[in-house]
Amino acid sequence: MDALLVVDIQNDFLPGGALQVEGGDHIVPLVNELMNKFDLVLATKDWHPANHKSFASNHEGKNTGDRIMLHGLEQVLWPDHCVQGTIGAEFSLKLDHAKIDRVFYKGEDPEIDSYSGFFDNGHLKSTGLGDYLHREKINSLYIVGLATDFCVKATALDAVNEGFEARVVADATKAVNLNPGDYEKAIKEMEHAGVIIIGSRDIV
Repeated sequence: MDALLVVDIQNDFLPGGALQVEGGDHIVPLVNELMNKFDLVLATKDWHPANHKSFASNHEGKNTGDRIMLHGLEQVLWPDHCVQGTIGAEFSLKLDHAKIDRVFYKGEDPEIDSYSGFFDNGHLKSTGLGDYLHREKINSLYIVGLATDFCVKATALDAVNEGFEARVVADATKAVNLNPGDYEKAIKEMEHAGVIIIGSRDIV
C-alpha cells in the first residue's frame, strides 16, 4: 500500500512567516491535487516549545544562521518558528486539511532539533511514524512539502533506513537554500541513499 506524507506546510515556512521558504506557497495547490490520489494521507508538523535550543534567540550573542554544537550534533540556529500554539505553527489555510488522516509532531524536545518526520536529529526518540506505517502495511511512502534540503531530505533518508520505498515528488517541494545549490545537493544525496526522485506528473 502507498501513502502520501506532507511535510511541514506550516505558516512560518510560507511567505511572510518567520522562516519563509521562497516559493513555498506555490506547491500547496499541487499538494492538494496529489492528496486526491492517495487513500492514506499523513502530515508532519514542527511543534517547538518557545525555549527550543535551535532558536538563535535562546543563545546569547548568536545570530540566525550561526552553527553551534548542541549535545554533540551540529546545529543551525534558526529564527523562532512553529512555536506550539501559535498561528505560525498551523498548517497553511490553503492546504486541504480535511484530506489529512493523521498528523505527527516533531521538535517538541527543547534540547534537540528534529528535521525528520521519523526521529529527532540524534535518532534518540521516535515520533511513532515508522511504527504507524508498518502497522498500516505501507510499503511506499511518497513525500512532499518543506523544505527539500532539510526536513524533506531527513524524512526521506530515514524512510529508506526504516525499510520503506521512499519517493520524493521533487516539484512538490521547495528548498531553504542557505547556500547556493543546496537543493541540488539534497536531491543527489537522497538518490545516492536509494530515495526515488519523481515528478508530480508520474502520479497525476
